Parts: sequence; structure tokens; C-alpha cells
Amino acid sequence: MAAKVHSRSPNRMGVDAKLAELGLSIPRPGARGKIAKAVRSGNLVFSSGNVSPEQGKIGSDLTVEEGYQAARGALLATLGSLLEELDSLDQVTRVVKMLGFVNCAAGFCDTPTVMHGATDLLNELFGPEVGYHARSAIGVYQLPLNSAVELELIVEVA
Repeated sequence: MAAKVHSRSPNRMGVDAKLAELGLSIPRPGARGKIAKAVRSGNLVFSSGNVSPEQGKIGSDLTVEEGYQAARGALLATLGSLLEELDSLDQVTRVVKMLGFVNCAAGFCDTPTVMHGATDLLNELFGPEVGYHARSAIGVYQLPLNSAVELELIVEVA
């Protein structure tokens, strides 16, 4: 069986155009601190963890739908971190892995549905040929700044 080829069609809409079409923008990361926002090693770029602007625990303070939206916000922040190493998100040839952490109330176990917010947005922006990725969705007791979601990405670039 032949391996799937994940390449971008030359007629494919660019990520910036897709963001504009969706009415979304990528926040720019704050000043550099003790760690890098993203690190490139060869053709892979690894982001640091990025949190959602929404705060609180999913299952008590926030609904699953609000968590879904928080995952989208954390993804936008993560894409901003990737731009610390890239000239354009159109350089991304494959989203390899997403690691998502969900700030959960006791007993909450639907972390995959929350993280689908980020997965769905990746596929909207990059298309399934580039955005289809491996993922972990982990529930945790607490996140920095009481954020609802934190995520990291590993992407392959041209």
C-alpha cells in the first residue's frame, strides 16, 4: 500500500486568507522570556505551551462548548508562537502532533470533545491534507493563569 502524500495544492487558499475569511486573527506572543515560544530543529517546529484567554474549569465554570471555543483560542495563540520561527504559516506542510491539556472539574472526562475545537480549526485553516494530526487530550487539575486549555504543536515545514 502506498504511503499518503501530504502536500499542499498550488491552488489552495493561504492560511492568512482563510483566517480573514473566518474573521479570526492570530495574537502575537508577548516578549521573550526564559523559554522560546517555538524552536525549529531541521524541518520540524515545536511550540511551547500556549493557553486560552478563557479561564476556569471545564465541567464547573465552563461548558464543553465554551471549552471547545477555548481550545480554538489556545490554537490561535500557538500559531502566533510558530510565527516566531516562520515567515508564514503557509510554510507548514504537515501538522504532526497536538498535545492538549484541559483544566477539568472533578469527574469531567470529555477532554476529546474540548480539544476538537483546536483540531477542527486546524483542519479549517490547513485542510485535511496538512492539518490531519496525531493528538493527546489530557485532563488536568490546574493550568497556568487558571486557563481553560493549554496546547502545544509540532509541525513540519518546507
